Amino acid sequence: MAPPMTADRFLSALKAEGVTVVEVGSWRTHNRNSKGAWGPVNGVMIHHTVTSGSARTVEICRNGYSGLPGPLCHGVITKDGRVHLVGYGRANHAGSGDDDVLAAVIAEKKLPAANEANTDGNARFYGFECENLGDGKDPWANAQLDAIERVSAAICRVHGWDAASVIGHLEWQPGKVDPRGFTMASMRDRIERRLSAPPGKTPAPTTPDKEPTLADMTAAQVHAAVWGRDAIPSPSTVSTHKTNPTWKAESYLPELVDRISRLTAKVDALAKDVAELKKKGA
Repeated sequence: MAPPMTADRFLSALKAEGVTVVEVGSWRTHNRNSKGAWGPVNGVMIHHTVTSGSARTVEICRNGYSGLPGPLCHGVITKDGRVHLVGYGRANHAGSGDDDVLAAVIAEKKLPAANEANTDGNARFYGFECENLGDGKDPWANAQLDAIERVSAAICRVHGWDAASVIGHLEWQPGKVDPRGFTMASMRDRIERRLSAPPGKTPAPTTPDKEPTLADMTAAQVHAAVWGRDAIPSPSTVSTHKTNPTWKAESYLPELVDRISRLTAKVDALAKDVAELKKKGA
């Protein structure tokens, strides 16, 4: 738990993280504080807008609409990656959500499924609306995803939170699907990597996993990969054929030695019989 940042501290934190900020009107004092609490804050919530057109989206998020007055968030992240600050303080973005989810966010633990709407989220979360139709087809621009990552990391740095403090609306309130088109797990991974670097610095890219080459492997690893792989069809004559239809290469060797030994014994016996027959025929 923490008191919210001042508006000036919020702005400077975003800029320090490399966010391109657009200040919209008197955003510092545009809020719903007269209707309820703002703070203590516990996390960051990400939404999609179900709108298209940046100017229209920013206007809706600032002013709201019939039945839901603005601001509808603190920042609107448009497709070009700019963050339009439209309000600061209590905003109509999170609504009521699950108290168990809030407890997990506070503890920075794995989130349970949201199945209740019994806790005021507008008091507890910074909120960002992201311009997207939310149909799973409207693409998310790289600049926009980068901005989501940066604003989240900026807030987490100030409050000493890790990426587990950043959630999607769908993880907070039953029935919600936003943000749709990327997973919050993948976004939290991005935020965590960014938090490992200084503010505003791009973290080093992760090295993708690759298949090891022979040069990378020890003799024991080569042996396990070649001889210890259970993938060779088993001999149909052995008792384990039905219970284990595949064998390891190393399991084949004793079988082959046994078969060769038995075959050699039979050949030797036949050779002896042939020799005896030759003697009698002579």
